[in-house]
Amino acid sequence: MTIPDPVHPAWLPSEAFRAIGARRTLVLGDGLLAGTVHDEVAQACARYGGRVRRDAGSEPYDLVLALTTAEVPPGVAGAVRPDSALGDEGYVLARRDGATVVLADEPAGLLYGLFHVVRLGERAFAAERPAEHHRPATRRRMLDHWDNVDVHPVMGQVERGYAGGSVFWRDGAPRGELARVRAYARLLAACGVNAISVNNVNVHATEAHLLTDRLGDVAALADVFRPYGIRVHLSVNFASPVVLGGRPTADPLDEDVRTWWADVTERVYETIPDFGGYVVKADSEGQPGPFAYGRDHADGANLLAEALAPYGGVVHWRAFVYNHRQDWRDRSTDRARAAYDHFAPLDGRFRDNVILQVKHGPIDFQAREPVSPVVAAMPATRLAVELQVTQEYTGQQRHVCYLAPMWRDVLGFRPWGDGGADVAELVGGGDLVGVSNVGDDPYWTGHPLAQANLYAFGRLAWEPRLDPAAILDEWIDLTFLPAATGDAEPAASGATDRLRRTLHEIMDDSWRTYERYTAPLGVGFMVRPGHHYGPDVDGYEYTPWGTYHFADRDGVGVDRTRATGTGFTGQYPPPWSEVYESLADCPDELLLFFHHVPYGHVLHSGSTVIQHIYDTHFAGAEQATEARRRWQEAAGLFDPSLHDRVKALLDEQVRCAEEWRDQINAYFFRKSGVPDAHGRCIP
Repeated sequence: MTIPDPVHPAWLPSEAFRAIGARRTLVLGDGLLAGTVHDEVAQACARYGGRVRRDAGSEPYDLVLALTTAEVPPGVAGAVRPDSALGDEGYVLARRDGATVVLADEPAGLLYGLFHVVRLGERAFAAERPAEHHRPATRRRMLDHWDNVDVHPVMGQVERGYAGGSVFWRDGAPRGELARVRAYARLLAACGVNAISVNNVNVHATEAHLLTDRLGDVAALADVFRPYGIRVHLSVNFASPVVLGGRPTADPLDEDVRTWWADVTERVYETIPDFGGYVVKADSEGQPGPFAYGRDHADGANLLAEALAPYGGVVHWRAFVYNHRQDWRDRSTDRARAAYDHFAPLDGRFRDNVILQVKHGPIDFQAREPVSPVVAAMPATRLAVELQVTQEYTGQQRHVCYLAPMWRDVLGFRPWGDGGADVAELVGGGDLVGVSNVGDDPYWTGHPLAQANLYAFGRLAWEPRLDPAAILDEWIDLTFLPAATGDAEPAASGATDRLRRTLHEIMDDSWRTYERYTAPLGVGFMVRPGHHYGPDVDGYEYTPWGTYHFADRDGVGVDRTRATGTGFTGQYPPPWSEVYESLADCPDELLLFFHHVPYGHVLHSGSTVIQHIYDTHFAGAEQATEARRRWQEAAGLFDPSLHDRVKALLDEQVRCAEEWRDQINAYFFRKSGVPDAHGRCIP
């Protein structure tokens, strides 16, 4: 496929298909997605001199991509046929007797198997490879776009977007650049994403009409995503029967309201037969919901689930519900408690096609939070864990912040301790949802290195136990090494090791670097209100949003214990309810999330809280400077325009990290009166 100029190819440059395109390939299977597999291989062969066929013939093949229902040539794939069902998206990969073979029960599995071979490159055609079975750990691997059709007066075209405008919409109308949307669909399929919501969860007036008289705009996007196995979902306004249908009420128990949703949903599926379902933000931050009618979230979600059920659709009902008009003097009201308090009592009341979408932490996508207790509290409810790929609170794609290590920690967290299930198992067969970081920037994500977060989201959604460093290697191999080596094999280029090492040095620890120079020890926020970029320690301290740090002359942190605080620790099962309750046992990195402590409190590390604040903020700023130095030294390894873009962004990161260092250290020096033990300058 030709990538629209001047859009960066990200992890699918044409050179990534060289290994496939130079060989003889057989594609066996019918259907739209099998056709996509054939077309991808055919384009690669046209570029690199190979051949592709859709009937076996008698010639030998280097690569066979086939459905298990197809007649596969004897001696090629018979020995690797799976002995059990692979599922809708699974596949088996093997190499023996000179042929690399991908078998799948369904065309979607064939598509994912193809992209696995692309990731392997020449390694797919080297040594014998025993049969490997691959199946996704989650049913839906979904991206939510917070894109507005109309430009919002505050949030612009994309809410919390840091990569330009929307790839779908522009100034109230479809953008119309469907070649770019198709290129985006390829990128998503190649990392395992299979669902997408195309508009903002804050559904404004124009966006509401996508459900009805502007449904054709959604259908046009669905047509582009369909060949890559991606279903389109739509964020809807809970009050649509009033806003769009002229009804006097949106009461979920009103029969006329139920009929309205049923009729509208029928028309949606007549237009988009493989439509995925609805995404709803209700009774949250001013969005309408069932509370207005004396109903609860189960009533509201089940209304939409009932309308979607005949077509196999689902409703993602977001659990981001809290009091955003809090009195900052009231220390008994705790935003962290809100999702559990609202939803845990409703466990078991949601229909089977309701998916409760829970932010991974209890506050709001901070650089460090505990895992939301809701994940362990609702065994009778289908859950989706929501991650924020767009870097709202982690540098806004102006800072390098590779988030896969954070997400891997979240997915590996075991709410019942070492012997219990982890988060990945709790949502296994369910959904992992990411808030997209993509815009119309030529590099897709604004910061070229932020592409790694989008790629890592898809890969972890497919296999939550992948090593973040290994995922980064995959992304580097696909994105940079083919272009760097030209026609040579990757191993033949002496620059590849240096290129890979440079990116690992800058990115591996970048999340923790960002954490070091921003809000300390899990306390969160301390950002400038509104746009959330840069430091403002008290910016949200006396506001109604419930994001407080409670720093005073004696100490800092939020008391969330059962003994003396808000009781939030009690929302966790043992052992974490006891670990977080205990000042002695609470992990250092979350200390200020759960406890208000004196500045002289000694951490497990042996440092005091105040000295930890000083040390980490000096260290974080120094690490940002070191990352910039390493990038400058690698100038000849990267495309000059990409190198210049990253260099300019690293300059901004260094500036901002120093601003964070100075503001945080100065604030706490003035609060505590305790000087830095090393005598460094604090403004």
